[in-house]
Amino acid sequence: MPLVTSKEMFEKAYAGGYAIGAFNVNNMEIIQGITEAAKELQAPLILQVSSGARKYANHTYLVKLVEAAIIETGLPICLHLDHGDTFELCKSCIDGGFTSVMIDGSHYSFEDNIALTKQVVDYAHAHGVVVEGELGRLAGIEDAVNVSAEDASYTNPAQVQEFVERTGVDSLAIAIGTSHGAYKFKPGQKPQLRFDILAEVEKRLPGFPIVLHGASSVIPEFVETINKYGGNMPDAIGIPEDMLRKAASMAVCKINIDSDLRLAMTAAIRQYFAENPAHFDPRQYLKPARENIRRLVAHKITDVLGCDGKA
Repeated sequence: MPLVTSKEMFEKAYAGGYAIGAFNVNNMEIIQGITEAAKELQAPLILQVSSGARKYANHTYLVKLVEAAIIETGLPICLHLDHGDTFELCKSCIDGGFTSVMIDGSHYSFEDNIALTKQVVDYAHAHGVVVEGELGRLAGIEDAVNVSAEDASYTNPAQVQEFVERTGVDSLAIAIGTSHGAYKFKPGQKPQLRFDILAEVEKRLPGFPIVLHGASSVIPEFVETINKYGGNMPDAIGIPEDMLRKAASMAVCKINIDSDLRLAMTAAIRQYFAENPAHFDPRQYLKPARENIRRLVAHKITDVLGCDGKA
């Protein structure tokens, strides 16, 4: 089975009231952990690569690792560029075998965002690739994304129909209160997603797939393990999983998860070295890291996304 686009995945997800997990990948063990869980649960997958991951691991290595995962699992897998910020980057990924790209023009004016997004859409569609656009800006830091709380803004529902019609995008990332990174909210601050905005967007774009970025839940187990074995992470509050389940039952068809993967992997490695300080074999400490990721992704698929058995 070759790489697929997200088009059919999203059509089924919207009709079924569930979401597809879009998991950021950086190396072999992360890809293995994610895809082992998805194979076990027969879940469709979006594996996404940021520009930072592409620089770190190399475009060709990542594409071939994802192709290997398809051979091993037989699952429908979409390979997606996360937060592409230029036409040139999106074009390079399209030419290099990606089946989906995101062009993030949310930091530009509405008109400039439309112009850039349409340029990417025209090239992508001519090559059989789908495109995700973005309206509104999420706060937080993750890879190359760095937006202060002061510069963050909710998506304006009044703009979404015009944006989609003029650009031709296939899905739309919106800002309703999620945030990039592990430190989403200050201690004592209660996370709250703007479901009123999501409902209004759904009303204006019936049947159209919506995307949530910055949707890691910062699972306490992993933070506690990191701190137990020498870490110094302050209290971190993520997006409550019941809110994500609700979003998946509405128009949200794609939920991005990155920070939770990083925390799961780091927790396992810290614990391994604390318990085995003289060991130096990467296979030994990356094995429990991969298992932590498999366990995390299995939980997300069954208890948050609801896409188990949908492959």
